[in-house]
Amino acid sequence: MSGIGPPEPGEGTRAREGRREERVPAPLAAWHARHRRIAAALAAAAVLLSGGGYLHATRPHQPTAHARRPHPQVPYPVQVVDVTYLDARTAPAGTPPHSFSFTVLVSVASGPPVTVTRVIQPYAGLSLSTEPPAPFRIRADSARKITITMHVTECGKVPRNAGLPFLDVTLRNARAIQEQSFIPGRRYAQDLSHALEVACSNRTG
Repeated sequence: MSGIGPPEPGEGTRAREGRREERVPAPLAAWHARHRRIAAALAAAAVLLSGGGYLHATRPHQPTAHARRPHPQVPYPVQVVDVTYLDARTAPAGTPPHSFSFTVLVSVASGPPVTVTRVIQPYAGLSLSTEPPAPFRIRADSARKITITMHVTECGKVPRNAGLPFLDVTLRNARAIQEQSFIPGRRYAQDLSHALEVACSNRTG
């Protein structure tokens, strides 16, 4: 036999067919592709939602306007009370000899009412009383005139020239009880020195 190329199969015979690639029908392939796209979209949405929820949960929350508003704090009584010297006065009728009086103004700037529970002075040879008598109460944004009467009990224990005399005042409000030393000023020192000199001029201690 002569010629070029492989022999042609005879009639009624079949050449051995190689293994053909399996093919998925077109409708089924389209369904699989659509299913994959839907699944991928759902997965991406789940990731975004979970991430967004995490960011919202971990982001620091801003306090509301009510939470940011500071609660008012009651001030200490010594922070809002002031004692101002006014003038010297004649001692009230009925006081013992060698007594003299002054008036001061006690004011409360803010906060709850303040109660003055005691007023004293540092000199051992003097006794002191107030009108109105302690304790007395003063409301915020108000002032009260107080008459202080001193009585010399022993001239040898009082200074004839008071330099910077002060008054010790015990104060109480809703927050605390405190004692504060108030220096009424130069005029008070001058009037006190003059009153002590007059009270002890005809008396030995």
